[in-house]
Amino acid sequence: MGKKTAIIHSAIEVFQEQGIEKTKISDIVKRAGIAQGTFYLYFPSKLSLMPAIAEVMVMKTIEIVKLTVDDEATYPKQFEQMVDAIFKVNKEYYEILAVIYSGIASTEHIREWESVYAPFYEWISEKLKAAKIAGAVRQSIKPERTAKIIIGLIESAAEQVFLYAQHDESEADRQKEEVLDFISHALQFQTAKG
Repeated sequence: MGKKTAIIHSAIEVFQEQGIEKTKISDIVKRAGIAQGTFYLYFPSKLSLMPAIAEVMVMKTIEIVKLTVDDEATYPKQFEQMVDAIFKVNKEYYEILAVIYSGIASTEHIREWESVYAPFYEWISEKLKAAKIAGAVRQSIKPERTAKIIIGLIESAAEQVFLYAQHDESEADRQKEEVLDFISHALQFQTAKG
């Protein structure tokens, strides 16, 4: 593991344990096993770590979603699998996600959010383009815009269950069902095979 990666992973752990406010750079470098000066070669402050932490989590989310979604399934089924995977990530990593949101929202790094999510938007956009070509969704959708809306919808719904409320599985199931119903109506899924 490289030093930058060690800093990022150590920061995730320390932020989870102590919170952003109480964490000092010395806590992070101690956990990473590096000198404090090395930290500043990569990051000017502890809050400047937030986009890097967000990028790690977005890549982890994409990895889990890609492993979960069966490209041979129908498009409605693929989107159901996608929703399940994103809810799973939010359930499993809610503490890290809370750290990211609070850290990015309190800094100028909020502007970097879209670039961090770009690979995820692109992947879903490609799914939507393929579904459109197959005649499996309404032809008037704009895949690039719709991808952003879909991710925002799914993540917001998952966060409502796992970040802001109790970890109630029945509520998560109801929330997923509503999200899928909404997506199905918005995309106007057809019976074409995906």
